[in-house]
Amino acid sequence: QVQLVESGGGLVQAGGSLRLSCAASGRTFSTYVMGWFRQASGKEREFVAAIRWNGYITIYPDSVKGRFAISRDNAKNTVYLQINNLTPEDTAVYSCAAAEGPYFSDTYYYRERNYNYWGQGTQVTVSS
Repeated sequence: QVQLVESGGGLVQAGGSLRLSCAASGRTFSTYVMGWFRQASGKEREFVAAIRWNGYITIYPDSVKGRFAISRDNAKNTVYLQINNLTPEDTAVYSCAAAEGPYFSDTYYYRERNYNYWGQGTQVTVSS
C-alpha cells in the first residue's frame, strides 16, 4: 500500500511558476512509475506528466511540453511537478498517482485507470 500526499498548490498570477510536491509512504517508492494528472472544474481528468523509476525517462503530452517538468527524488520518496508560465487554463486540482510494475510503453501511463494509488490532490488557481 502506498499513500500519496500532494502539496505546493495555491493562487498564482498568470506568468508565474509553481512547484508541486508529492510525498509517498512505503519502501518501494523507487519501483513505481509516478504520474501527475489535473482536473479542472467540469472537465475530465487530464494526464500531464509521468516519470519512470530511475528518474531519467519522463513522459509528457504535447499540450504541456516545454512548460511542465517532472522529477523525483527516490531518497526522499518524493516526486515534483514544476509548472512554468502559468495561464488561467492551468487552474485545476493536481493529483499525483503511482503505477506498479511491470513497465509498459509511454502511452500506457496516459490513462488514469493504469495507476494503482492516488493522492487527494492540491488546488492550483491561476489569476489573469
